[in-house]
Amino acid sequence: MRVRDYLGVPVVWQQRLTWLMEVSLIGIFFVGLYELHVGIIVNTGVGILVTQLPPVLERDYEVPMDPALTLWITSAVFLHALGVIGLPGTGSFYRTIPGWDHVTHALSASVVAAVGYATARSFDLHDEDVELPPKFMFVFILLFVIAFGVFWEVIEFSLGELARLAGGPPILAQHGLEDTMLDLIFNTIGAVIVATWGTAYLTDVVGAVSEYVETRRSARGD
Repeated sequence: MRVRDYLGVPVVWQQRLTWLMEVSLIGIFFVGLYELHVGIIVNTGVGILVTQLPPVLERDYEVPMDPALTLWITSAVFLHALGVIGLPGTGSFYRTIPGWDHVTHALSASVVAAVGYATARSFDLHDEDVELPPKFMFVFILLFVIAFGVFWEVIEFSLGELARLAGGPPILAQHGLEDTMLDLIFNTIGAVIVATWGTAYLTDVVGAVSEYVETRRSARGD
């Protein structure tokens, strides 16, 4: 079963939702430029670049990107950008809506976990010297996401301190130790979801990445 079947949403609507969020990201980016808000510009700019990865992977590397996978990735970056800007008169959703930060962390962590799973699994499939048992893959995904989450929290803290010293608005929001711990917990939840169901819904991507690695290896004469 593909992701689109699991969601039960027609492909055309998945594509429309993805397109709508991509256009909205561009709009948010221009709002950031108009307001000269560095946080909005940086977060939305990175998000726009991330949304271009699925078409690049599909066009240049022949990695099959299920519309639901593209929607999944786009949703993660869109909700983060929307959380930074909020709605007119409401302020940042990260500050005004309890739990918004946790939802975006869990969703983003699931994307990171999917990347880690697809990469590791592709090497497992194409290299006879590498064997990664399912139980190991589960632990690997958890550790991969936790490590990335800790690295991200360090970046958030560092950028926050730099913004404070420069007297400008923070690029990434961090609200103390309790917030950091909750972020890591929700990162782990996202990782568990992918570690549990990744095999079923990332099979096509894994196969394509594995084939690409094998092709590059053959081209080098290894």
